[in-house]
Amino acid sequence: MRAVINLNDGWKFIKKDVGHKEAEFAEGVAVNIPHTWNNLDGQDGGGDYYRGRCWYVKRFKKPDFDTDGRVYIEFKGVNSSCEVYINGALITSHDGGYSTFRADITAHLTDDNLLVVLADNSEVETVYPQTADFTFWGGIYRDVNLICVSKQHFDMLYYGSPAIKATPTVNGADGEIVIEAWANEGEIITYLFDAEGNAVASGKNGERLIVKSVNLWDGLKNPYLYKAVARLTVDGEVKDEVCASVGFRTFYCDPKKGFFLNGKPYSLRGVCRHQDRKNMGNAITKKEHDEDMQTIVEIGANTIRLAHYQHDDYFYDLCDKYGLVIWAEIPYISRHMPEANENAVSQMKELIYQQYNHPSIMFWGVSNEITMFNKHKRDMLENHKRLNDLCHKLDPTRLTTLACFAMCGPFNKSAAITDIVSWNLYLGWYMPGMFLNKLWFGFYHLTHPNRCVGMSEYGAEAMPNLHSVKPKRGDNTEDYQAIYHEYMAQFFAKRPYIWASHVWNMFDFAADARNQGGEPGMNHKGLVTFDRKIKKDAFYIYKAYWTEAPMLHLCGKRFINRTGNKTEIKAYTNQNSVKLYINGNLVGEKVAKNHVVKFKVPLEEKMEVKVVAGNCVDEGLVCKVATPDPDYVLHVKSNNYSWEK
Repeated sequence: MRAVINLNDGWKFIKKDVGHKEAEFAEGVAVNIPHTWNNLDGQDGGGDYYRGRCWYVKRFKKPDFDTDGRVYIEFKGVNSSCEVYINGALITSHDGGYSTFRADITAHLTDDNLLVVLADNSEVETVYPQTADFTFWGGIYRDVNLICVSKQHFDMLYYGSPAIKATPTVNGADGEIVIEAWANEGEIITYLFDAEGNAVASGKNGERLIVKSVNLWDGLKNPYLYKAVARLTVDGEVKDEVCASVGFRTFYCDPKKGFFLNGKPYSLRGVCRHQDRKNMGNAITKKEHDEDMQTIVEIGANTIRLAHYQHDDYFYDLCDKYGLVIWAEIPYISRHMPEANENAVSQMKELIYQQYNHPSIMFWGVSNEITMFNKHKRDMLENHKRLNDLCHKLDPTRLTTLACFAMCGPFNKSAAITDIVSWNLYLGWYMPGMFLNKLWFGFYHLTHPNRCVGMSEYGAEAMPNLHSVKPKRGDNTEDYQAIYHEYMAQFFAKRPYIWASHVWNMFDFAADARNQGGEPGMNHKGLVTFDRKIKKDAFYIYKAYWTEAPMLHLCGKRFINRTGNKTEIKAYTNQNSVKLYINGNLVGEKVAKNHVVKFKVPLEEKMEVKVVAGNCVDEGLVCKVATPDPDYVLHVKSNNYSWEK
């Protein structure tokens, strides 16, 4: 049976290109994996953001394994390109920073082994992404493992896949599943176990198995998971085993009624997610993945668009477990590069082969804002058709989609290739007038009555330290972002035909070329700050719309010092009404409208504010000042899209 040996600890890192022969002797620093060299310098928006070739060195002892067995090395993510050397020999190379790859190192092992790895996030025209609104962190930022297997074992090299493919279908009250696995030799028997560990079906490799009275994977309500297992035997002895969590569900999109899960309307309302963190970059651990998931569960989202690349296997597992419907995509983004067509195809194959079994994934994303630079149109369209056909060939069970650039009109040819489509629209942020969302979607729905349309990105920049009594578009205040999302949450609630909406973004994230909000190198459209410590007010309007457990949030708790004779006290809630107390005195009670309650009250020197809705209570402080607090105002000029150069 296989054994997995983690190699994360005890590396030497060299932040320059010394070559694989010199790396062993070059001066470096001690690091552990996951690691990125941009965790600090990628956030300043300046020249310190290093893109280039760096080296990692580690020594390890020859592992114990069967005499005729094999040893593979596995990398879960190296950005963006990689070369792997064992004892001076080039073992493998890989282009694409977000997927798993492996290599057989058995023949190169000695008692003491030198592992040298090149990680390269240099600018090239052959690997995606190269132009996008996020930082291209460099490094070995996910786990490195040795995997020891018997001579007879499941395929370890096919696009980094788990070598097991489970395809469940639903037939009335029953389920059917085909479990396929690939091995070099031997007999393969497949099994299906329920959530309690009971075997409910078994058969030969590739046989159709019947599951009576199947439990459905039913989103947030009941994300029921089975486990598919394939066992490889030789002369009755089990030599290897692979497994995957699977779920039985049906889904489709209707152009007039939106998304359906298991035959019932299931409006997809959720968020986009980038994987990076303050002072960590993309070199995060299970702890950070768990924290992100808990925050997304708290807000009540039922869908996540995992932008703009393949995310960690562990996070897809969490999505399965918690019942989030997932849009998974490759980093074919912003600028079409004809020389990178094969790389886009390769990354799509890796995404589908590696993540095929996850019941949470229901959409394969082909591209994001790829028409931004409006070049190589014919080649771009042909590449889209190729990727779309590839998705259907590798996985006919799921839908394809793409995220269209805001300036890509409703009749753009690229928007008609995939099964369904979404748009990245920032009407009310980059363009004035939130009402334009009504006009845009109304027009598209009228002119494309048989086309399913969604909104893949929308949002507004916000710094939680910036405030205004008269918030306006472009001021980067927490207050304007809240007003914007109040409008958008109500907008989607009234339009069930929009198959999915995804807030951009759940969390602030690094974007090295930006300079906004007084903090260069960042995109601040998150509902939560980069360090995950502050949930901005806008977070709570969605929690009010999307959750059922009683909640109440007093807005503006960071906006303490205010000017004028009157001030607005605002709260978000999913309860019927809210009472307002100031300095211990009941001011009044109002019924919530679209989950918002507003009170206009005289501004006093010091106001201890308390709002109450049922058993929910929230409190804050407001003070009257003579002049606006300068700490609430952005004093530096911001650029919105400097990365579009």
